[in-house]
Amino acid sequence: MVIVEDDEAFARTLARSFERRGYAVSTTTSQAGLNELLQGPKFDFAVVDLKLGSQSGLPCVAALHAAHAETRIVVLTGFASIATAVEAIKLGAAHYLPKPSNTDDIEAAFGRVAGDADVAVDGRATSIKTLEWEKINETLIATGFNISEAARRLGMHRRTLARKLEKRPLR
Repeated sequence: MVIVEDDEAFARTLARSFERRGYAVSTTTSQAGLNELLQGPKFDFAVVDLKLGSQSGLPCVAALHAAHAETRIVVLTGFASIATAVEAIKLGAAHYLPKPSNTDDIEAAFGRVAGDADVAVDGRATSIKTLEWEKINETLIATGFNISEAARRLGMHRRTLARKLEKRPLR
């Protein structure tokens, strides 16, 4: 199994959890690191973060699928959208899960081969705070983590954004 995740603490935690379940786990934080790992033995399972810093994880999905089409790939994201879900599946992902997802969710997704016609159409409820935090993160990434520019784009005072970031610091 390979985990492609730029949050090293989350990747370590996820790796330990899967190792306790009997998986042999390799981790990397980037497309370049994945390319090196793909030179070795094939992976049966993969977990790929959709956003790797300011880069997309979708090229990693394509590379994993091209290297071994049988790899069961699950894409994790805190920035879920229909467009990225569709592209991830087209590129070879078996499943697409919103964060936070735990080891049980991911392992269940590995086992799901067919679609589920009975899935609820309303989806997973997202709180206003979660939506706000996702928008703040997207804007910070888009501005290269320039707090003043991010605050301007978000329509809030710079100090207000700084206070929000103090309460919930970035990785």
